[in-house]
Amino acid sequence: MTFLNVLRTALSGIAANKLRTGLTMLGIIIGVASVIATLALGNGARAAVENSFRFLGSDQIQVSGQFAVEDGEPKPAGKLLSYEDGLTLTDAAPLIDRVEMTVRGSGKVRHGQTTLDMTFTGVDAGALTSMIADGKVQPVGWPAGALLTSEAFLARGRFFSHSEVAAGAQVCVLGYRTADDLFLGDDPIGQTVWINRKPCEVIGVIAELETVDEQERTRAKPNDAFYLPVSTAVQSLFENEPWVEITAHVTDEARMDEAKTQIAAHLRTRHGIEQGSDGKWLDDFRLTTKKDILGVQQDAARTFSVLLTALAVVSLVVGGFGIMNVMLVSVTERTREIGVRMAVGARQQDVVLQFLLEAALLSLAGGLVGILVGILSIPLAASLNAGLALLDPASIPVALLVALATGIIFGLYPALRAARLDPIEALRYE
Repeated sequence: MTFLNVLRTALSGIAANKLRTGLTMLGIIIGVASVIATLALGNGARAAVENSFRFLGSDQIQVSGQFAVEDGEPKPAGKLLSYEDGLTLTDAAPLIDRVEMTVRGSGKVRHGQTTLDMTFTGVDAGALTSMIADGKVQPVGWPAGALLTSEAFLARGRFFSHSEVAAGAQVCVLGYRTADDLFLGDDPIGQTVWINRKPCEVIGVIAELETVDEQERTRAKPNDAFYLPVSTAVQSLFENEPWVEITAHVTDEARMDEAKTQIAAHLRTRHGIEQGSDGKWLDDFRLTTKKDILGVQQDAARTFSVLLTALAVVSLVVGGFGIMNVMLVSVTERTREIGVRMAVGARQQDVVLQFLLEAALLSLAGGLVGILVGILSIPLAASLNAGLALLDPASIPVALLVALATGIIFGLYPALRAARLDPIEALRYE
């Protein structure tokens, strides 16, 4: 028999029972669709990790405090990171080019008869540049893909300068809604507002902002802001020394580990940290780079993808057993037909090829339909995963090849069983 004749016979066998064929394909369809959707979810999870930490540049080291839980509440494991820690860092660590510091607190902001309870943020002069690098907010209506500048973030006035930060100047910059609530549409530039009974001059107003992520726009409030120099906030607005967030920028990314060693040595000296009995330092701080964060998060996302893919593979295996079961039933039902074909000259390899082709065609058709279903299910999967699902085009041929291999592997035993039938006994079968 020629291959074309075998193929024609295989197609006839599949078409003979359309309902059974459809049900047999269902397992493969579900398995392949699961592979496509789960790989998309895994890609989305990895992309989300990278997106979440894009604010942390490759030249940055995030310095954060260590906390322990006592009586159900987080408490510092040692000394808090202070403004002085950050201020002295560039002199103590030669590989540190500059340091950014941020401090947050709450208080009452007053102008005239209007008083607001709000959170204030002490930052350095490069805060607008950091806000652009963060990429989480933008001016309302900003064109997609257009280059953002510090000037675009200002509606009026200016941001404070490095000299004002160094001097602890009594100046502040208001968020768009904060300015509107305090001044009711009047120009606030040059006016004095009081925060926790401390005066400061308004020198700027941030433009009306919106989050880049549209899903966050109902929750985030980027316009309810009050910025002042970090030095002013630390010196004037806290009864006790506050915890300061520190980000260090290194001069040479290739020497990141050496820079971390310099920072650690400086903070251990300032905090009086000693080594434990095992020789390890009992640090009350943590140094984190983008590489550190992405490594851990990517490992978690990769594990998540492997687990989901394993579930999808299980679905394919179940589909494969379905093909095997149906093919065995088909062999039993067509025993007399097999005997006739072998009696008129069909060889064992022709019978094997016929049933393998039937199994392969079933799995191939199921794989194609499964790919379509998988692609169509990605939006649904994304909606269940905070909108994070990215189709990898390479997953399509992989899923199809896996489906085809599943059909051939699970169809091999029924095909061999059909080929080993005794022609005489097969002809007698009723």
